[in-house]
Amino acid sequence: MSHYKAKILLLEDDASLGLLLSEELALDGYSVSRAGTVNEACGMLKSETPDLVVSDLRLPDGDGLELLKTAQAEGLSLPFIIITAFGTVDQAVEALKAGADDFLTKPLSTDHLRLKIRRLLTQADLTKQLQQFLAHSSAEESLGLIGEHESMVRLRSEIRQIARSEAAVLICGESGTGKELVARAIHRASERSAKPFVAVNCAGIPAELMESEFFGHEAGAFTGARQARKGLFAEAHGGTLLLDEIGEMSLALQAKLLRVLQEGMVKPVGSDQEEPVDVRILAATHVDLLKAVSEGSFREDLYYRLETLSLRIPALRERGDDVDLLAMHFLREAARRHQRGFLKLSEVSSRTLMDYPFPGNVRELASAIERAVTFCEGDTIQPDHLPERIRKRQGAADSPQTTSTAESISTWPTLDTLQQNYVAEVMKAVGGNKRRAAQVLGINRRTLYRWLAADESDPGANEYQDSVRGGASVPKGEAQ
Repeated sequence: MSHYKAKILLLEDDASLGLLLSEELALDGYSVSRAGTVNEACGMLKSETPDLVVSDLRLPDGDGLELLKTAQAEGLSLPFIIITAFGTVDQAVEALKAGADDFLTKPLSTDHLRLKIRRLLTQADLTKQLQQFLAHSSAEESLGLIGEHESMVRLRSEIRQIARSEAAVLICGESGTGKELVARAIHRASERSAKPFVAVNCAGIPAELMESEFFGHEAGAFTGARQARKGLFAEAHGGTLLLDEIGEMSLALQAKLLRVLQEGMVKPVGSDQEEPVDVRILAATHVDLLKAVSEGSFREDLYYRLETLSLRIPALRERGDDVDLLAMHFLREAARRHQRGFLKLSEVSSRTLMDYPFPGNVRELASAIERAVTFCEGDTIQPDHLPERIRKRQGAADSPQTTSTAESISTWPTLDTLQQNYVAEVMKAVGGNKRRAAQVLGINRRTLYRWLAADESDPGANEYQDSVRGGASVPKGEAQ
């Protein structure tokens, strides 16, 4: 995993060693802040919040462990490396007991230090993701609804309030947003939680069988009814009945449902006797029922009976960073089902998911992660593992918009101009570091020098030359 632009706080009072280490780490793409005293480093710790700290042990105004204690007091959990020219076993044990992650002695191999930093940052990344999972475990246990967006916080609060009531509830939301999950959350939070929860999709039952499915029937009530059968209301007695896609229910059955809500009685098909039922009705729909009322396909009195307590589930595209939280949750679940080890999303994959509108909402995201885990052979989900429709949208978003008019084409920049501008942006991003720029561009430095020579407006050349002259006297390799 790349840790480009990770922030490192370097506390070292030896100016030449500090310069060497900061330059070496900068070449690896890290952002390095240097301090020469504990007091100065403590101030930087609070203002900059680094991702990792490298600290000398003996300093003019104290030792590196004081900085470590300050970080701990601030509640910062940072990878912490102690270095010293006077290393002993006792000092190493003391530093590790205090909470340091590693203890290195001088003469210090810069390659060894860089390796330690990469490993600690990778470990910190994994720990951070694990902590995010654990932080949201309470959300999973509490109603089973994951998300920190204000709309989800409000939804969970409304569910707890509604659960205390016995009235019918209307749950609205686009397909795939989790309407049944919300219904189950209401049931679990209610006093009916120990009783049955029965869910039925009204769109999946043929109209001629719907009344029998809901209210049951007597033997011989119609052709094929060889024996009596109790309906869904009887099955859910004492508990909760979810009528999913209630907008698909016929007007005749809507009238009977309204009567059940008002009187708490059902009459099986073919029977002359009504039977009492104790059922809480939850209705869910992805259509605009008020519009259906105006069109005459849904009863107005039933709508207002259900609408008294209503919940709206936000679409996934409205929930911001919840996409990332849900993706990690589904990734963990899929990894467990597939008996895989710890899996993570690459930064590009995470950004690709965040940029996609998910018309299929949470259900579509879960499906995308399931596919990605199936095709991923390593430990990191890359964009190529995601469904093509998601990758294509990201590619389209990253591509420049084009038009078909000859006039607009005439204003397009030449390849030379694009190359010059791109090289300039890369040089700016790497602070004029030609070695790093050549790596990013995928060319050798000789080619880069030739390109820059052709572009007199190179924004990073002077800065780079100054940095080379300023650090030319500092030897590389072993730091004493």
